Amino acid sequence: MKVALVCSSDLLGGASMVTYRLMHALRHQGVDARMIVYTKMSEDDEVKLVGSRFMRGIYFMAERAKIMMANGFSRENLFKVSIANIGYPLHRHPWIKKADVVCLSWINQGMVSLNGIRSIAGMGKPIVWTMHDMWNCTGICHHAYECTGFKESCGCCPLLDSDKHDDLSHKVWKKKKKLYDAVPINFVAVSNWLAKRCAESSLLAGKNVRVIHNAFPIDTFHTAASGDYPLLNIDYSRNIILMGAARLDEPIKGIEYAIEALNILFDNYPQVAKKCTAVFFGSLRNPAVLGNLRFPHSWVGRINDPETIRELYARSKVVLSTSLYETLPGTLIEGQAAGCLPVTFGAGGQNDIVTHLKDGYIAKYRDAADIAAGIRWALEADIDRNELHESVRARFSSHEVAKSYIDLFNEIIR
Repeated sequence: MKVALVCSSDLLGGASMVTYRLMHALRHQGVDARMIVYTKMSEDDEVKLVGSRFMRGIYFMAERAKIMMANGFSRENLFKVSIANIGYPLHRHPWIKKADVVCLSWINQGMVSLNGIRSIAGMGKPIVWTMHDMWNCTGICHHAYECTGFKESCGCCPLLDSDKHDDLSHKVWKKKKKLYDAVPINFVAVSNWLAKRCAESSLLAGKNVRVIHNAFPIDTFHTAASGDYPLLNIDYSRNIILMGAARLDEPIKGIEYAIEALNILFDNYPQVAKKCTAVFFGSLRNPAVLGNLRFPHSWVGRINDPETIRELYARSKVVLSTSLYETLPGTLIEGQAAGCLPVTFGAGGQNDIVTHLKDGYIAKYRDAADIAAGIRWALEADIDRNELHESVRARFSSHEVAKSYIDLFNEIIR
């Protein structure tokens, strides 16, 4: 079986990384899986770069320019939306021509247009589209937040600051509606939360949407520290509460709730605080955001070495996420794979990962006091780290995820 996976990149961004992992998981199962990208970071021969750097820039700017003309030339929400109005003619690519199945992933910002997808379908190629956020079931936004316009037909888009029904969001909604009605696309949601959003949407309600989680290299994570591995000048005699993100102070990550919860512990449970340290990894646009955090803590910046991250998880007791919306938060899965107990809000795919008070804590939404209570629970819980690792393997290992995709590929080919 030949499968062509299409994604904006192989290693740049969460969706790209999990698609790259899926490619290798499929190849390990005997599938001739290859990946087509427009930003290549690896040296992998099974990943093909499409187009030139110049053309990538042209396509990217053409899409962003149209969005800016619709939003009054504001940059505030520029990257919270995409319109897929332009992209590479992938139906001419030899790997697409030879593929038995074309598997789309994150294809925005000039990778593939909606018309380009129609051209691929016109070749008679079965299409699987893995959804990593809400973009497929909305007009243009990657997350709808509190907006319910996607349940109707979009328009009056808050991310465009628009009061017109026939705005860019509605126009792209109409293009998606025509595409989805004409082309038999097999949609995959990476979490049950996302599948429910699809069922609520006017675009995907009643369509074929199944849930297959992202693949994670579970067996590369270990549950115990490996000797005297030198790591980041952290006091490992304390219980570590770990929080990480590509950008910690991105508004959607809700770091203010983590800070407030840790301060609640510091002020009201000093005996807990003196035995713990909070460790933050990832970039900070404004490092001063941690300036009012009284709880013992350290920020170690961005970590690019996977082994360092795995070692940090193995030495931690709690993995914390206060994201306001998250499709399938990878840090919680990685933390569990290393034996950490997650503490998180539940507005997203967290419920696919955490069973409350069994293998983690789901706090009341936007309730910092309940996050603090969850941290206390996790610090006191007596849960076997190895059993936690095994439970994650059954749900998120690359092997199990690849098997689910192969079953889907065989089904649609038949």
